[in-house]
Amino acid sequence: MPAVSRETLRRILREGKVSWQTTTTWKSSNDPGFITKMCRVLALYDTPPADGRVVCVDEYGPLNLLPRKGKAWRPRRSLRRLRATYNRYDGVMHMLAALDLATGKMYYRIRQRKRWREFLSLRKALRARWPGEKLYVVLDNFSPHKHPDVRAWAAAHDVELVFLPTYGSWLNWIESEFAALRYFALNGTDHRSHGEQNAAIAAYVRWRNGRAEPKTAFAPDSPIRAWTRYPAKAA
Repeated sequence: MPAVSRETLRRILREGKVSWQTTTTWKSSNDPGFITKMCRVLALYDTPPADGRVVCVDEYGPLNLLPRKGKAWRPRRSLRRLRATYNRYDGVMHMLAALDLATGKMYYRIRQRKRWREFLSLRKALRARWPGEKLYVVLDNFSPHKHPDVRAWAAAHDVELVFLPTYGSWLNWIESEFAALRYFALNGTDHRSHGEQNAAIAAYVRWRNGRAEPKTAFAPDSPIRAWTRYPAKAA
């Protein structure tokens, strides 16, 4: 059998539109209003309301103190080893964050808990940041988000809570920002205190906010935009 060079194989795979991909899972939603809720969120992304701004919020964590795998430039045959751990000390913390689509900037707080009180505190800070504008807050169905006191405060302060479909958190634009945060600020680290880890997160957020641009195109070519029923075949 004649040998096939690596470059020939690469061209064959490329012409056949075959790529090396990660296998992942897909959780179908059982939300009967999936399409309606999805279209509402996409409409806010595509055409922000003239009377206010769209803000995506979510929690990231838990933030443990542990060695995290990652990649870095190193001299050949000079591997960087991280310690192994058997215990988790100093507890966990949680990041409550918001993504302003009009500017592309992130705002966040790190707290020991992520109850409705912490969530409402962040909402109040966002409300104070943009007085006179209605806030359209895109968020998932985490129970603190639906607490009666949160709903009552939102109704009284010109804040509309726009809930995602059940198991539809991938529609939340801030999720992609969390992936970048993990990649650039946490992967390959071994922080020994929450203060040290929080400082790394703060440095990354300052860096990204200094280069932020308005968010204007959410999955423009995705097949989800052609869905008229759910469940649809995951592609």
